[in-house]
Amino acid sequence: MRPPSKRSALKIALISEHASPLATLGGVDAGGQNIYVMHVAQCLARAGHQVDVFTRRDDPTLQTVVHLRPGLRVIHISAGPARFVPKEELLQYMPEFSKACELLCRNAGGYDVVHANFFMSGMVALHLKRVLGLPFAITFHALGLVRREHQRSADAFPAERVDIEKMLVEEADCIVAECPQDQSDLVRLYGADESKMVMVPCGFDPSEFAPMDRLQARRELGLDPDEFVVLQLGRLVPRKGIDNVIRSLAHLPAEMPVRLLVVGGESDTPDEAVTPEIARLRGIAESLGVRARVTFTGRRQRSELRRYYCAADVFVTTPWYEPFGITPLEAMACGTPVVGSAVGGIQYTVMQGVTGYLVPPHDPQALAERLAYLHDNPAHARALGRAGIRRARSMFTWDRVAAQLGATFSTLHTTEARSGVVVAMRRRTTRLTAVQTAAT
Repeated sequence: MRPPSKRSALKIALISEHASPLATLGGVDAGGQNIYVMHVAQCLARAGHQVDVFTRRDDPTLQTVVHLRPGLRVIHISAGPARFVPKEELLQYMPEFSKACELLCRNAGGYDVVHANFFMSGMVALHLKRVLGLPFAITFHALGLVRREHQRSADAFPAERVDIEKMLVEEADCIVAECPQDQSDLVRLYGADESKMVMVPCGFDPSEFAPMDRLQARRELGLDPDEFVVLQLGRLVPRKGIDNVIRSLAHLPAEMPVRLLVVGGESDTPDEAVTPEIARLRGIAESLGVRARVTFTGRRQRSELRRYYCAADVFVTTPWYEPFGITPLEAMACGTPVVGSAVGGIQYTVMQGVTGYLVPPHDPQALAERLAYLHDNPAHARALGRAGIRRARSMFTWDRVAAQLGATFSTLHTTEARSGVVVAMRRRTTRLTAVQTAAT
């Protein structure tokens, strides 16, 4: 990414209330958004911008300011208890978070633009726009109405989330959609103005994820070189559809030497007490007679993930819905074909029959058919992997993502954009105050 001139370098407040770039990944509330924030912030700073990431303090031992690299700081905001709180319960602390960010912004000499991540960070950004006149862009990462369509009564977010999101769609100076489905949902469900929308995907880091010899990766992980290895990697929560992957094993021939690796959880060793989802999934595997084919590894560090991707014959992800999904990109970058749900961002990153295959969610039979086909056609599977490498490298690196965001933020900082903010900040103040009051 070409460094901006001193004149065009920006001071960016990047808000991510629950997803810290410093968090250990793989937990219930630590996943794709954490990765997104970490890499976007690093790439923008490396390009010459000054980036401060504002995130909630969830541990009393955390330093208030953590310097990650030149031009990049993580600032922990005290709002609510200094411990882990599920994101579904954080809305009540956003007024406190907003006031603390306002004070820091005033003391820091101001920012040029705010980038909000998730709807609660959007509330903070809107407060800063109202009181300081700062333009803001928002990446929602997930939408309440889409979540309701798929989770229904299992959605534990407060009902006012949707009203807040609708207000943010109207008030934001720029809405960043992560894929065509995200853009369509914003227009269809929220009436978003397409003229102020940009589409910028998520990405991967080529220095982290690249091909390596499969047999070598298996030796290092202690895996059988002759098994057909299916990899499922990510957060262990019901909506990820891991039960669907386990059910697909029951549709495969009994003589097929298949091994499903499930990587993720709240601890480094698979512990049903710490990660109850493991107990549920093991129960499903037991009931179907496929438990011997399933291995839970526990959580793994980022530095270990490349080996797992490269050791696998196929990477599988079949969530009910997925706003974007970074793990398919990482698998593609490692040369591993992907079989994923035809939902959200997965149907954008995975090209049907070119880099992998798309299947309906909740359809283990369809998934099993694709797995069996890839097992029986290894040369074709390798060709899918090679195409995945080309697609990932040409379209989805974090440097490319950050360059697109940087250009968007620079546009927001023009004189014309800032003059629009002055007018917009006078509108709907009453509505903002009412929403914040309801959240307390």
